[in-house]
Amino acid sequence: MNWDLLGQLVVNGVIVGMLYGVVAMCFVLIYKSTQVVNFAQGEFLLIGAWTCWAMLVWLEMPFWLGFLFTLAFMFVFGILLQVVVLKPLIGEPIISVIMLTIGLSIVFRALMSWMFGEFVKPFPQVFEADAVNVLGLQVQPAYIMSMVISVVIMVGFFYFFKYSRMGLAMRATAFDQQVAQSLGVSVKQVFAMCWAISALVSAVAGVVIGMVNGVSSALSFFGIKVFPAAILGGLDSIVGAIVGGLIIGVLENVSQYVDSQWLQLGGLYQIVPFYVLVIILMIKPYGLFGTKDIERI
Repeated sequence: MNWDLLGQLVVNGVIVGMLYGVVAMCFVLIYKSTQVVNFAQGEFLLIGAWTCWAMLVWLEMPFWLGFLFTLAFMFVFGILLQVVVLKPLIGEPIISVIMLTIGLSIVFRALMSWMFGEFVKPFPQVFEADAVNVLGLQVQPAYIMSMVISVVIMVGFFYFFKYSRMGLAMRATAFDQQVAQSLGVSVKQVFAMCWAISALVSAVAGVVIGMVNGVSSALSFFGIKVFPAAILGGLDSIVGAIVGGLIIGVLENVSQYVDSQWLQLGGLYQIVPFYVLVIILMIKPYGLFGTKDIERI
């Protein structure tokens, strides 16, 4: 047994799992506030990655400036998306909004393909070193950056929801929209902020993945891969999103090791999250930390 390879994959799994957890928190954020599952989450990553790529390649900005412009653009994009497209559907059946997010995912993916093409485009060189030695393991600098950013985002989420006025308004809206509105909370502003934060955080993940694997339409599949992490942790639990992301990230990499060493099936890395999704729905439909809905007749 190649323990060095296994250790390398586990470390990579933890780092990628933290990124999964951050994107899963975006699923949870929108679901808790609006009861809508955003199936265009992967396209948020794609738009963010292509925007940063265009800033660096077409406008020749330094990375830090292009990255900040990308975050600002995605924040405004999320607000405009909610105000222009989603706001008219407030009060309509939830399935209508879910179908709209599916339609948006198709439109966004087609638009990005039309603007940037179908082929993978490499990200400009950001770091001088291709890998950094961490406790004897070789880790790409982009992954280290993603881990630091993921921790910052998770801590930021904690303080935002616990101490900020908008964070408290989001928690109140997630608990009961009508009660929150009766207390003076602007539910429309909360919805807009949820989509803005979701777009911004997703852009961070999109940029990191683009730096490692290049940017193409295939990047939008990342959002579907993260969905099992959100379900595993519980679709209404921020902590569950983080735990689910870490579990899925490690399982993916360990399954790759098992497949390469013994099973030789090929592609197990891609489908393991969905095996986990099926199993968790059979055993714990509300996830590890999800809240059970109890209906009384």
